[in-house]
Amino acid sequence: MDCYRRRHVAVVVTAIQLERLRRRRASRRRFWVHPVIAQRQERGQFWALYQNLRAHEDHFFAYMRMSISSFDELLGLLESRLMHQDTFMRDSIPPVERLVITLRYLGTGQSLASLHFSFLIGKSTASVIIRETCVAIWNALHAAVMGQPQKEQWQEMADVFMQTCQFPNCAGAIDGKHIRIKKPVRTGSQFYNYKKYFSFVLFAMCDANYSFRYIDVGSYGSRSDSAVFAHSEFGKLLHDKALDLPENTALPGTTSPAMPFVFVADEAFALGENLMRPYSSRGLSLARRVFNYRLTRARRVVECAFGILANKWRFLHTPIHLKLETAISAVKAACVLHNFVRARDGFNFEDSLTHSLAGAYKCECTKKVSHNKREPSTEYNSQQIPC
Repeated sequence: MDCYRRRHVAVVVTAIQLERLRRRRASRRRFWVHPVIAQRQERGQFWALYQNLRAHEDHFFAYMRMSISSFDELLGLLESRLMHQDTFMRDSIPPVERLVITLRYLGTGQSLASLHFSFLIGKSTASVIIRETCVAIWNALHAAVMGQPQKEQWQEMADVFMQTCQFPNCAGAIDGKHIRIKKPVRTGSQFYNYKKYFSFVLFAMCDANYSFRYIDVGSYGSRSDSAVFAHSEFGKLLHDKALDLPENTALPGTTSPAMPFVFVADEAFALGENLMRPYSSRGLSLARRVFNYRLTRARRVVECAFGILANKWRFLHTPIHLKLETAISAVKAACVLHNFVRARDGFNFEDSLTHSLAGAYKCECTKKVSHNKREPSTEYNSQQIPC
């Protein structure tokens, strides 16, 4: 009886070993370099287009989303971080090609398969390049373009808000944006938001020039903006009064009392000493309606900044099909590139939407306050908004 049992066990073990051997042979690489991508340096998109694009500034800007001078400066900052050693088996992908592949992904949101066929590189190689380059961009630019402002810088930011939005003592505008992603494995409903899709939150504080001065990326999509703010480093610094804000100052046209510098937000945030939100929309007096109007003019800056960011780096228009850590790194890289490019290239064609929105909020003496709570302020009665 034991002999038959041993034979049965031996047959099962042999079958398992043969199946493992079959699978190993089936998964064995057929090519060291697949013929489709073997001619990367002859037919790849980078090698075919890069030099021609540098001869035409407008086409280069449309392709890379930045000018030639900005690209060269960025490449100089990243070259040592992206350099890989050549081996006896193959040459490494140069830093300039790695940067072009990453900028093309951020600018278009192409899939890894699309990058594979365009640049003639492996899909796993494209994923690694995007991850490493985005991390390098964040590490190289974060301190330079998104450092914590000092007291004099806070005062300059408040002066710009006063000039453009007529809201005094405003140091910045804050808000959150949901970044759509595919569901991370083994996360349940943590990233499932109220909009019925999976996302993580980009929380940002902007100045009046539509530049990000602080970001927090990666919070669960199921969290509210106020919860993300409370658990962020910026929220803790603001609560502990560690942001080095200027001393309290009287509002224009008054001598007292001295009012603190504040950040403006929407109704999702709680009112605080340094955080202003609009009044409830019910039973508003004229003075409160004017206050809400002015606060909205200042707060819409951060929403316009999100719009400029997404229109320039269009991978934010579609769900991000990358690992969660890589997706977070890509969003952080896009935010610092947003500041980097705006500081060097100035306004471009993608700011036309922002300019039209800014014009819609300009203070005009002919505008009057609407008393219809359910309708936007497109029709007015005899009461005018004071300038």
